[in-house]
Amino acid sequence: MKTILVSLSLLCIAFTSAGQGIHLNLFLGTSNYSGDLQEKRFTFSQSHLAGGVGLSFDVMKQLSIRTSFKLGKVSAEDSKGRNAVRNLSFFTNIAEFAVDGQYFFKPLGQNPLTPYIFLGLAVYHFNPYTFDSTGKKYYLHPLGTEGEGYVPGRSEYGLTQLAIPMGAGVKLSLTDKMNVGFEIGIRRLFTDYLDDVSNTYVDPNAILTNRSAKALELAYRGGEIKGGSETYPTGHVRGNPIYKDWYYFTGLTLSFKLGDNLVNKSNNGDHKRKIGKRRQWDCPGREL
Repeated sequence: MKTILVSLSLLCIAFTSAGQGIHLNLFLGTSNYSGDLQEKRFTFSQSHLAGGVGLSFDVMKQLSIRTSFKLGKVSAEDSKGRNAVRNLSFFTNIAEFAVDGQYFFKPLGQNPLTPYIFLGLAVYHFNPYTFDSTGKKYYLHPLGTEGEGYVPGRSEYGLTQLAIPMGAGVKLSLTDKMNVGFEIGIRRLFTDYLDDVSNTYVDPNAILTNRSAKALELAYRGGEIKGGSETYPTGHVRGNPIYKDWYYFTGLTLSFKLGDNLVNKSNNGDHKRKIGKRRQWDCPGREL
């Protein structure tokens, strides 16, 4: 708790000493992904509801630092696309914490409509799963469907990784303390296993020896569909490891300014504390 308070104090001092604003940000929209089971780079097909909350700190008129926590879900099924004969599917929840910088092309608050771009760093957690032909849920990571962890050259992938969030949006000022907006944010990933599909089909004997019959069943599912081949396609393409997976959030934002600045410069150049009926926002353990 002491570490948290010290961190909050330092963060608060860093931004309020510059006399800048703090904003509470809410996000509501959709989440989707781009990868081996999705036909288009950007689409609302098979998307899911997503939400988030965070804070942003004004560094200057056209630049702010933003922290956010988002929850979403991505999934895709071959049966809904062109590669139905492969018959694979996956689902995963995504929990993301990100820090990014927002650059506004016009000073926010001085213009009714303000476009912006952002770039940052995020850490996210995922855990892909699917359902077998009976509807039972199985997490794919421990199954090693492509030989991850037991076939030479195929390492296990981590379920918590870094990403680079980037995107653009536009904000509309409703009042001097509230604005709404629309944002599209994509995440550059460093893995191709968000969907548990990346490379070629491995030797089925290796899967049976090192994992299980269920792992082999979920590694190739062409035999489950009408007209599908029962022959396991050892060595054939299962995914494309050249292009990494992506996920993205698209939706509406709502921002509230948290109180007034702690410090306000008066007309004669002196600094004085804001007074009045409105609440003052003090940093933890800091005296003004």
